[in-house]
Order: sequence, then structure tokens, then C-alpha cells
Amino acid sequence: MKKLLIVAIILLLAVLMTQMVPDKQAHKEAMMEAITEFVDEEAEQRGFGDNVLTNLGKGVVLKTIETALNSKLKVDNYFILNTTHVRLQGKDQILSLGIFGHVFTFDKKMLREKLEEATKVKEEAASEKDAAKQSAKELKQLQKEQKKREKELEKEQKRKEKEAQKEQKKREKELKKEQKRKEKEAKRLAKERAKAA
Repeated sequence: MKKLLIVAIILLLAVLMTQMVPDKQAHKEAMMEAITEFVDEEAEQRGFGDNVLTNLGKGVVLKTIETALNSKLKVDNYFILNTTHVRLQGKDQILSLGIFGHVFTFDKKMLREKLEEATKVKEEAASEKDAAKQSAKELKQLQKEQKKREKELEKEQKRKEKEAQKEQKKREKELKKEQKRKEKEAKRLAKERAKAA
């Protein structure tokens, strides 16, 4: 009888727990509350006052995070509890645990680390992008210089060919002139011989 009572209590507790598992919306609300608290603390620590600009910045950050949670947040149900996770840099990162109608969120230290990590990855990506742009720019410059050199070489080649043609024509002209002079000389000699004979 005692064993039966224990089994009944365990079953009742399990059924009760399955009914009290928080839904995705409860997880999102708990996370947004924790993130809001974290953002407020960070703003206070960094010396940003409670002004319109700061509030506007916080609003943008919170809206961005909320949009990301809406699209990327996944819920894993385990009957008596559930967890939420997002995929960050190729790894699943558990963000919260829901049990007995309550959501336990990540701690602020982990959130700070994840935000710093995300910022670092973003900066590295920007740095790589800048390096790629610089490399592309340098490559373009090298190609431009190469084309310029090729053009100059082509121009020099044409100039040399033109000079060679000019020289060739000059030699041909001189040869023709020499030929005419020899023909003239031969005619004169022939005339002289004809006179002498």
C-alpha cells in the first residue's frame, strides 16, 4: 500500500509538473526582463545617465535582442521541464530552464561574456573585411600598374618597330640612289666608250 501511494504521488507530481512547464513566451519574457536589467546596469556602470538618448539606445538594443530571440530561440521539452537555446557561432547555447511554472535565466556574467564574445567576433569579421578590401585595393593597384607597364612596353615596341621601318626605308632609298648613281655612271662610261670608238 505504501509503495502504491508513493507511485501515485510521483505520477501526480509528474502530471502536475508537465502542466506547469512554462511556454516559449514565458521564457522570452523572463529573458527580456533579465536583459533589460543587465542593459540598465551596464549603462549605469559606464556612466550613461537616464536621458532620452540613452533610453533610445537601450530601446534599440532591447528591440534587436527581442527580434533575435523571436527568430532564433528554440525550446526543448522534456515533459517535466524545458530549456531554451540559440545557436551562437556554431554551438547551441542554453539560455533558460523552465520548471514548476518558473523560468530560470542565464546569469549576468554569462550574458556579459556572450555579448563581449559576439562583439569580438563582429570586430574580427569587420577587421577581416577591411583586410580583404585592402588586399583587393592593392591587387587592383598592382593590376593597374601592370597594365600601365604593358602599355608602355607596347608603346616602346611600336616606337622601335617604327624606327626600324624608317631605317629600312632609308637604307632602301640609299640603295636605290646608289643604284641610280651606278646606272648613271655606267651610262656615262658607255657614252664615253662609244665616243672613243
